[in-house]
Amino acid sequence: MTDQRSQQFERGTDGPKVIVVGVDGSESSLRAAAYAAGLARRQHALLAVVYVQPVMTAGAALGVAVAETTDRIAEDLVAQIRDAAERLKGTFDVRWEFHTFPGDPYNGLVKAAEDLQADAVVVGASEQAGHRIVGSVAIRLVKAGRWPVTVVP
Repeated sequence: MTDQRSQQFERGTDGPKVIVVGVDGSESSLRAAAYAAGLARRQHALLAVVYVQPVMTAGAALGVAVAETTDRIAEDLVAQIRDAAERLKGTFDVRWEFHTFPGDPYNGLVKAAEDLQADAVVVGASEQAGHRIVGSVAIRLVKAGRWPVTVVP
């Protein structure tokens, strides 16, 4: 009976396969990305770095180049991630992909996690005081209860 049990044991196969981390360039989101990268490395998971591009707002209708600005933010984030990955190459290899999703941060991260079949979601704690009243993206993700959510301060 012991031989049969030892053959059924699966070592190191139960962890997450895809970890989604939301980034927006804030210090909190970059700390979340670093934490998620470490988790992905230890679990041999794919790190899906997600930037949610805001949809066109009233400011865009008034001639403000919102789309160009958010495209530049996305390009800058990709450059930062590539630079960090290159610096750590050979020491801390992590499989990663960068994705952008349109919308508000909560719905964009939900869509990303669903589309990418995430096993876990990592986000930075909100740095905006108003979120204590309305509720932050992190709190809304936790309340949704679809994935384990880690909030990095």
